[in-house]
Amino acid sequence: MDPRPGIVGRRLEGVKRILAVSGGKGGIGKSSIASVLALQLAGHGLKVGLLDLDFSGPSDHVLLGAVGLFPGEDKGLIPPEFHGLKFMSIVYFSGNNPTALRGQDISNAIIEMLAVTIWDDLDYLIMDMPPGISDATLDVVRLIDRLEYLVVTIPSRMAREVARKELRVLQELSIPVVGVIENMRRVKDPATDSDLEVFGVPVLGRIKFDGALEDALGDPGRLLQTRFAKAVGRMARNLSAP
Repeated sequence: MDPRPGIVGRRLEGVKRILAVSGGKGGIGKSSIASVLALQLAGHGLKVGLLDLDFSGPSDHVLLGAVGLFPGEDKGLIPPEFHGLKFMSIVYFSGNNPTALRGQDISNAIIEMLAVTIWDDLDYLIMDMPPGISDATLDVVRLIDRLEYLVVTIPSRMAREVARKELRVLQELSIPVVGVIENMRRVKDPATDSDLEVFGVPVLGRIKFDGALEDALGDPGRLLQTRFAKAVGRMARNLSAP
């Protein structure tokens, strides 16, 4: 019998809230929201961890400019601290090489990452999830108690339809959803607003498209000055309120 699933719960005992940032499709800004949300929460004086679980396309290290880091070891892996938060990613082990995993290999990698990482006491653990409902998502749901979801979508009928399916699955699994965020909004669209409302979960924010975001990637100081980051910061204040 694999002992690692039982270890996962013990590794997360000191974490008050575990928030999975997800979205039905790739390219919708899920990683940007996860990374900036972690930075904003840490900026409020909270103890925050960021875990990049998107093994096929890890990008949080690019967003943060977190280079030259590697976990410490003491009966497990200790995430390095960067810009006020603890950060763990598969890139520490794969480097710039692709991680072509499938099926059981993905499950194994996720279980191993969760079982060996020592977070200690945290107010928040932000998990950047792979897109959609996949083996990775189902494994995380199975392994982690107290899991909450934040679902990201964009002003696209296709993206909203995929998000609706993801929300339906989460509801069937009785996973709490703190809300949905619409990213990359360009114009106010009453039809889009109506579609978001029928999701049946709180709409935490509608973030306007920010052309300056790309140039700020890799520099947390500049990143936090973007209109995008300030919009995420308003949501972070709501999440961190007592």
